[in-house]
Amino acid sequence: MERDGDQLSARPALEAEGLRFLHVTVGSLLATYGWYIVFSCILLYVVFQKLSTRLRALRQRHLDQAAAALEPDVVVKRQEALAAARLKMQEELNAQVEKHKEKLRQLEEEKRRQKIEMWDSMQEGKSYKGNTRKPQ
Repeated sequence: MERDGDQLSARPALEAEGLRFLHVTVGSLLATYGWYIVFSCILLYVVFQKLSTRLRALRQRHLDQAAAALEPDVVVKRQEALAAARLKMQEELNAQVEKHKEKLRQLEEEKRRQKIEMWDSMQEGKSYKGNTRKPQ
């Protein structure tokens, strides 16, 4: 029985020694690397918050796309909007082509007019170089 009592009294002394050792070890660790640990914890918290919001948004977008793919009205509206956008872009392209063709026609007309003027001046015996130049 005494032996059991000795073990019980020895056990708190060992626990106190272990707690003291733990206190010294943790204290020296915090004294040495305390600011690094604090900044690392803050950084981990911020990264975790950013990743969790992005992951939540990604899940929501995925669920919305899955729901939209199943609804025929949404699909039809999306296709109609896409067709309207394509038609608008094609009309703009056609307008640009017409403008370009008109510019080319004007340039050809100007060249033809210059050749006629040059021919007329040559027929009259004049120098054609001075007559064809436009003042800028």
